[in-house]
Amino acid sequence: ETLYTRDYLRRPTPRDLQRLLQKAESRGFPGMIGSIDCMHWQWKNCPTAWQGDYGNRKGQKSIILEAVAGFDTWVWHAFFGVAGSQNDLNVLGQSPVFNDVLRGEAPNITYEINNTIYQTGYYLAD
Repeated sequence: ETLYTRDYLRRPTPRDLQRLLQKAESRGFPGMIGSIDCMHWQWKNCPTAWQGDYGNRKGQKSIILEAVAGFDTWVWHAFFGVAGSQNDLNVLGQSPVFNDVLRGEAPNITYEINNTIYQTGYYLAD
């Protein structure tokens, strides 16, 4: 077993999901599993040969971190290492979170909004 996966950076258990979904619904977001966002981490010593790929729109060399957190700031997922020249949509296209959805391995939850039943949760993003 790896260092963190028993307690951290692991998939939510059914009990975890129930807690996350109840809190989200009480705040007006039925079906929301967590919040997802990407951020650039500056890479001061980026190798010269990689600087074109890792240069972001601000001209800085960076590596992108994608993270999912719950209402309690518990981080459930981290995906790190995408080149800084990529935008958030390109990062999501490589994300294990969204690959799980495409493979049918996302958490199976049921909720209703405006008399419509949904079977897949969602992540709040900006």
